[in-house]
Amino acid sequence: MDIVLLLTIFVLALFAGSEIITKVPPTLHTPLMSGTNAISGITLVGALASAKLGSPGLAQALGFAAVVLATINVVGGFLVTHRILNMFRRKG
Repeated sequence: MDIVLLLTIFVLALFAGSEIITKVPPTLHTPLMSGTNAISGITLVGALASAKLGSPGLAQALGFAAVVLATINVVGGFLVTHRILNMFRRKG
């Protein structure tokens, strides 16, 4: 594909995503975080496959970087979700 077309799609996705996220009511943030964590888990599986099946050199290095970044994203997402859920617990 042409680089201009790919950049156009990327910019449009950024605008659409930001518009959608700003319209989400606060009561739906926790379920959306859980869904995002599930998607990040799928990304982690893809990154592991890329690191294992990639040809030696650059593909394995990029696969390893993807594994590290996806792991940080998954762990951080679960920590944020846990913190948000703690806000709704009754004080006892």
